[in-house]
Amino acid sequence: MGFIKEFKEFALRGSVVDLAVGVIIGGAFNKIISSLVDDIITPLILTPALKTADLDDLSKLTIPGTAVKYGNFISTCLSFTIIAFCLFLIIKGINYLNKKNIEKAKATPAKPTQEELLTEIRDLLRGK
Repeated sequence: MGFIKEFKEFALRGSVVDLAVGVIIGGAFNKIISSLVDDIITPLILTPALKTADLDDLSKLTIPGTAVKYGNFISTCLSFTIIAFCLFLIIKGINYLNKKNIEKAKATPAKPTQEELLTEIRDLLRGK
């Protein structure tokens, strides 16, 4: 019975639950970002270039006489760059907000401890 109890304590520990929630949210966020990049940003950037090259799709860019599809590689690299930039902006914004909160916490004066208050009261009473 000890093994099951130990597993239950492990599985319900806060950090494990937080990690599980993070993985699930990350998976859903991945779908949103992938759709944004694949369905909106990449076509906006590549449409003029593809029309200039008389192509409908990047997968048609191949090395003549081979099966090497360098167009797919270019598309994947572009997607990675856009996703990395979006994540950079998000992290930069979060760090900015955290920095503001830390500065705000530093700006508020520290409250005196109970001992300091009692010492002040004692000193005031001695003075009378």
